[in-house]
Amino acid sequence: MAERTITPLDNVDAAWLKMEDPTNLMMVTGVLTFPHPLDMAHLRALIESRLLQFDRFRQRVARPSLPFAPAYWEPDPHFNIGAHVHRVGLPHPRDKGALQQLVSDLMSTGLDFSKPLWQMHVVDGYSPNGVGDGGALIVRLHHALADGMALVGVLLALTEMLPGALPPVVESNGHAPAEADASLGGLSGGWEALQLRTAALVGKGIDVGRRAVIEGLESYLNNDRPRQLAELGSDYAHALSKLVLRAPDPPSSFRGKLGVAKRVAWSRPLPLSEVRLMRRATGATVNDLMTAAVTGGLRRYLEARGEEPVDFRAAVPVNLRSPREMGALGNRFGLVFLDLPVSTVPMRPRLDTIRFRMEALKLSQEAPVSLDVLAAVGFSAQAVQDAVVRLIGTKATAVLTNVPGPPIPLYLAGQPIETIMFWVPQSGRLGLGISILSYAGNVYVGVATDAGLVPEPDEIMLGFYGEYDELLGMV
Repeated sequence: MAERTITPLDNVDAAWLKMEDPTNLMMVTGVLTFPHPLDMAHLRALIESRLLQFDRFRQRVARPSLPFAPAYWEPDPHFNIGAHVHRVGLPHPRDKGALQQLVSDLMSTGLDFSKPLWQMHVVDGYSPNGVGDGGALIVRLHHALADGMALVGVLLALTEMLPGALPPVVESNGHAPAEADASLGGLSGGWEALQLRTAALVGKGIDVGRRAVIEGLESYLNNDRPRQLAELGSDYAHALSKLVLRAPDPPSSFRGKLGVAKRVAWSRPLPLSEVRLMRRATGATVNDLMTAAVTGGLRRYLEARGEEPVDFRAAVPVNLRSPREMGALGNRFGLVFLDLPVSTVPMRPRLDTIRFRMEALKLSQEAPVSLDVLAAVGFSAQAVQDAVVRLIGTKATAVLTNVPGPPIPLYLAGQPIETIMFWVPQSGRLGLGISILSYAGNVYVGVATDAGLVPEPDEIMLGFYGEYDELLGMV
């Protein structure tokens, strides 16, 4: 058994705990699809051998009754893997629409705070067109456990490069091997760090083929730049005043009072070969291109409702981990605010505007400033926290995340992963989330919405497809 330890929550982790609201759950949600149903015994063996050796996945949050006393992680004395891994059947027609509805229902349902803050749902019977007998896995992870990208890191730790046999059971004391510290998060640090972590997890070295793949993986672009600027200490006060004094976002269909029900939709696989042609034709990055297309999709949605499109901001998470912090659980990221040119109709000027603004944000100190604000929220009383959340929530309309995933197909519990999508919570009580993820030669775009504001996010995806076709036309 793992040593029974009690660990106070970091201030930033506590901030995400305090922001929990029935209408805006602080939960990361991911979905993976497979050509065949997952083997439950194989998956449970993976979880036992690779996740549960880390204390955090066996610990629950305890909240003291004393004011200002910090919340802390404590071992769950009644931990049972069966309370966290469930098997469900997908109702007819068992297609993508049915899976999107199931993901939406789970995204609308909070985690049980009397237990460790994660769940997995193994879904049987899924097929994109309702024909066939595939499978899916829906994973939910509370933001207090780790930052938004850590979900993909956790999933990567469970995967293999090839179909594998049942994993060996690691040390019976419940601790990680000596060469791997007790953490699984940190996707923000890049896939190389996580692949190295995974190799240490399963107690084996990295073979030549795996090393060649690792060396070819793309890392996050300039993710350490905000941290370097923060260490220099220049322009910090200016960035703080900009955060506080920035004008609120204008009203639109994407803003309003939130309800409990959420909705999700995600795109078909978009070949990276097509996107690379777009890159060569425009000089823009994959993130710039997909953001421009999503922005156009939002404009089309507003126009279809007879609403005048207005520009608004998206809060964009930025990694702030140092190299030594790569692979750690917890939250080490800040937010920058990207002005989306929603009202700009022609694709080329919209793309150029996004590209210019993205480059400017790489030199901004907004990310470390927002991390400090979150730390202050985690330390402050609830009334102060509410005021800060309201302040930040007025500055943006959406949360926009971009994750460059593994370029090769991976396997989970012996099955090839066909698609991956995930969503981070819309902190600040925002009603719109946009996710961009690349995996195995394809790009995927997902949308999460409040059902009362946008009941049919598939309509946004239809507008996105139209804008994507415009980009192809430029090629």
